[in-house]
Amino acid sequence: MDTITAAQQGPGDNAVERRIAVEGMTCGTCVTRVGRALKRVEGVRDAEVSLATHEALVTLEPGVTDERLIQALTRAGYEGDIIPEAAEDGGLGVDPREAREAQELAESRRMGIEVVIGALLALPLVGQMVWTQFGIGPLPGWAQLALAVPVQLGLGRRFLKPAWGALRAGVGNMDLLVVLGTWAAFGLSLYLWVVHGQVHHLYFEAAAAVIVLVLFGRWMEGRARRATGAAIRALAALRPDTALRRTPDGNDVEVAVTALRPGDVLSIRPGERIAADARVIEGEGAADESMLTGESLPVTKRVGDTLSAGTVNGSDPLLARIVRVGRDTTLAQVVRMVEHAQATRAPVQALVDRVSAVFVPAVILIALATFAGWVATGTPWPEAIIHAVTVLVIACPCAMGLATPAAIVAGTGAAAKAGILVRSPAAFDHGVGIDLALIDKTGTLTEGRPRLLRMIGATGNALARAAGLQQASEHPLARAIRAAAETEDVAPVEVAQRRNRTGAGVEGAIAGLPHRLGSRRFMTEAGVEIPAALTAEADAAEAEGATVVWLAAVPEAGEPDLLGGFVLADAPRSDAAAAVKALGDRGITVKMLSGDAPATAQAVAARLGISEAVGGADPARKAAVVAEARAAGRRVMMVGDGVNDAPALAGADLSVAIGGGTDVAMAAADVTLMRQSPSLLPATLDICRATRAKIRQNLVWAFGYNVIGIPLAALGILDPVFAGAAMAASSVSVLGNALLLARWRPAGMRERAA
Repeated sequence: MDTITAAQQGPGDNAVERRIAVEGMTCGTCVTRVGRALKRVEGVRDAEVSLATHEALVTLEPGVTDERLIQALTRAGYEGDIIPEAAEDGGLGVDPREAREAQELAESRRMGIEVVIGALLALPLVGQMVWTQFGIGPLPGWAQLALAVPVQLGLGRRFLKPAWGALRAGVGNMDLLVVLGTWAAFGLSLYLWVVHGQVHHLYFEAAAAVIVLVLFGRWMEGRARRATGAAIRALAALRPDTALRRTPDGNDVEVAVTALRPGDVLSIRPGERIAADARVIEGEGAADESMLTGESLPVTKRVGDTLSAGTVNGSDPLLARIVRVGRDTTLAQVVRMVEHAQATRAPVQALVDRVSAVFVPAVILIALATFAGWVATGTPWPEAIIHAVTVLVIACPCAMGLATPAAIVAGTGAAAKAGILVRSPAAFDHGVGIDLALIDKTGTLTEGRPRLLRMIGATGNALARAAGLQQASEHPLARAIRAAAETEDVAPVEVAQRRNRTGAGVEGAIAGLPHRLGSRRFMTEAGVEIPAALTAEADAAEAEGATVVWLAAVPEAGEPDLLGGFVLADAPRSDAAAAVKALGDRGITVKMLSGDAPATAQAVAARLGISEAVGGADPARKAAVVAEARAAGRRVMMVGDGVNDAPALAGADLSVAIGGGTDVAMAAADVTLMRQSPSLLPATLDICRATRAKIRQNLVWAFGYNVIGIPLAALGILDPVFAGAAMAASSVSVLGNALLLARWRPAGMRERAA
């Protein structure tokens, strides 16, 4: 499996990125405040903040210190910790998560204990609301106060610091609403009991119940938030702690993974996890790559094949030479890519954040208006205060802030488990409504491992010259020609001034004489004439789906000399036809693009059930096809794996790079498939639709809850205890709905599991 480094969208230029764990965020307003605080730091280009992960992804200029970022958060009323990358010791780059997760678990346990204690204290206060209906008197005032004080001053302390920080910053947040509501109810009750000696109309139960219910909601949120990140933690946990290193004298020594270096030889026993990216040098076996690629079937590994860190060796021992360790492994890059996607905001989140920024002040104004309105109608002011408290308590900016990022985290995690890496949350939007799939042929719909069938009209050492011209190329056709030369024990000739002509071929000088190797059009441009007999033979081969490349000497003075043609064939992937049908079943038109001759392209397309194919497509032509389709109103998905696909990928609504492709293609793509399987294409569109649907459901629920709940509270239909329960339930329900995405599996994986 090739590296996917370029698939990570870097910050660009010489900028660097920092991930920061942010503590104290409770709602969308907090997200806005944290983002603004970080962006005000000189040298910070951008800051993406996620309420779902409680992290900020900061893009900054070199030289901006971590201390300045943390100080900015502290001034805004939050605590921050830099999430460091691994040191150059072979670490994976995700170990700092373990300490943070341990802290979160400890905090969750503490909060759970507080919720239980608070519930035991609040239960008698709430219970009297029931037993007074049966003629039993309420608790004495002093007893109500004794039960309420530990809840208000003990458990309620969690809300005071962030609420005070919001006030100092001149903004509002969810904590401020809770503090205002509960202290208003508590203070009113204390006043009525101390000054007027009332016992029957105290509201200690409202203050205590709201605090306990909100804490319970946050405890549930924490559990749900950790569940949404389960996929990324599972990936991070794949790397073993130790490995067997083969010494020069042939002994196996157990060493820490952090001690491994490129060039070391791993001795991998059956059933062991592979500690680093490596290439097999001895043995043959099968690797379980399911956690990394989503492929449930073992993948055969032979000498020369690559092994990825975190995958499991099957039934036979292997020796493999390490090529990448630590943060450079495919596993570490996948983890970073998913983390980057989860920390990035979806387009709709900008609107949500703008609404959240004014939400709390608006709720406070509505609460004041509620109080004034009830007093104006002759309602006793204590009762009017309780109606205002209900408005404060039921409002939930937290649900709005969580709606989108929770779905993004769950969606990217579910996709990653299936071998689909989403680079940006915007891809979930882009993948909805696709009606045209433009798919490159070589390496995408075909195996990408063509072989030389025969040579036509070849003269002299044509194969040696062709192999020399292709010596530096990683194009599948180039590898096929080199492999044929190696099989025939033909040594490549020396080539000078080699130059690749993307989409056409390659040229270079052999013994001072310019040569060209490439398409028929590439020959025609140089004035090379191909005899009719060879043209007919090439046409027949192309009609059967083969590709023909031509070799010619093209001196600067004198006539060009055709040296022969090479007939190469690339077999379609076993699941390509099924993938094309699955896309068609979803109402998507499939068109194949290929740099091969039109006859070759049409022949392969027909075998796969594709009705339309564009042959002879160079990078400019592929990009033009994408642009023309979009101009005609089509929503286009472009799928490719090569350098010549990059312009077309960049111009599509949704761009998908097939795993094992070039870094250039992956850098231009919205989505990278971890295995070379077209069957993941319909699955990619399915997860896009599923995630976008969850985002919309969450937003409808979060906004609808507030739009309906606040007026009901203002009209006196709801009481504070019910409002507190509803507020806690709103955030938990949003997270729970997003968590349903964790059960998503591609159709093929579901069928195999069944």
